[in-house]
Amino acid sequence: METQSKRWSRYATEYNPIKIGSIDGTDLEPHDRAVVRAIESDYYPNKHVKGRPECTIFVSRLSCNTTKEFINEMFSKYGRIRRFRLVKDIVTGMPKGYAFIEYEQECDAEEAYKKANKMVIDGKIIFVDFECERLLKGWKPRRLGGGFGGKKESGQLRFGGRDRPFRKPFGFETDLQERYHRRELSRRVSSKFK
Repeated sequence: METQSKRWSRYATEYNPIKIGSIDGTDLEPHDRAVVRAIESDYYPNKHVKGRPECTIFVSRLSCNTTKEFINEMFSKYGRIRRFRLVKDIVTGMPKGYAFIEYEQECDAEEAYKKANKMVIDGKIIFVDFECERLLKGWKPRRLGGGFGGKKESGQLRFGGRDRPFRKPFGFETDLQERYHRRELSRRVSSKFK
């Protein structure tokens, strides 16, 4: 169990669709068709995406009325922006509600990650995370059954991301508490006989 406690993390360090579909990251079988679709799909990160992924943040839940200029203004207070892309629908040209912002310095991206999450812009609470496509090995986007998003209460929730981190596996805390309690008892007993 001790090796498991060292390996357990609230956030995914590698993208495994089965584990991402699990509330605590311990599932071994897929529980919905979207997870199966993610496992069976082939996805390769876009080679044409420029910039450094460790300096790039993902901003979502933006209002359709929020302009590129306003987002640029709001996020430039965390540091100098190298690139900015407000993603738009190819057919309609309307914003899809998310953007990618690359800062010149990694520390500026970290600052925006820490401070801008859950900020209100144009009446909507935004979500800020680091770009996953190039940073997380095995990444599968939501359209292929992966991703970290999802609001469906019918079971298609994804875990291990900033918005919905993994919960500790059932019995995890109890086992650690029991081990700690046994160590304390043995220390007390051994100190009495010294």
